[in-house]
Amino acid sequence: MKNTKAIIFDLGGVILDISYNETIKKFKEIGLTNIYTSHSQHHLFNLLETGRIEEDEFLLKLQKMTQNVSKEEIKFAWNSMILNLPDKNLKLLSLLKKKYKLFLLSNTNNIHINYFKDMIGQKKWDMFSDVFEKIYFSHKIGVRKPDFLSFQIILDENKLDPQDVFFIDDSSQHINAAKKLEIACFQLKDNNISKLISDRFQLTHH
Repeated sequence: MKNTKAIIFDLGGVILDISYNETIKKFKEIGLTNIYTSHSQHHLFNLLETGRIEEDEFLLKLQKMTQNVSKEEIKFAWNSMILNLPDKNLKLLSLLKKKYKLFLLSNTNNIHINYFKDMIGQKKWDMFSDVFEKIYFSHKIGVRKPDFLSFQIILDENKLDPQDVFFIDDSSQHINAAKKLEIACFQLKDNNISKLISDRFQLTHH
């Protein structure tokens, strides 16, 4: 990847192991059916992930769709998709950081990020966040992928030429949007960034 100067990573399904099915299953158990899949979701999730609704209001509105299940149970179900941040992925990012500018662009929300921070602990969180030039969470920037603006914000703020950028995501929708901006992309389908990176980028393991 001779031109690449910057790499934009998605979080869930790329760096972080996740299971949408786990949340779908847990939602069903508490009576929330057909409101969330990996491809489509109730508009409440969109509001949460663009920062247009507070955590408490989000939980309250979902609670009203159940037989009065507790907010904690709803939160538990929502967070159950978040599985693990493999150490090997962190090491890989640290190596990449020596050669490239790394950015994170994730459709996410306060509930998931707080849970993720608690799960990995402060030390690992610091190591994780220090790898990136800047982290772009949808609920902070007010826009979600595949909206072009989510990519444009990163390009503009960091004065990046799209042709110098490589984007890794597990969603074809997001990949297609980035391609329209002439960003080189790779859709990760097997959650194995180490293979992709060793194939595409020259890394020296020191």
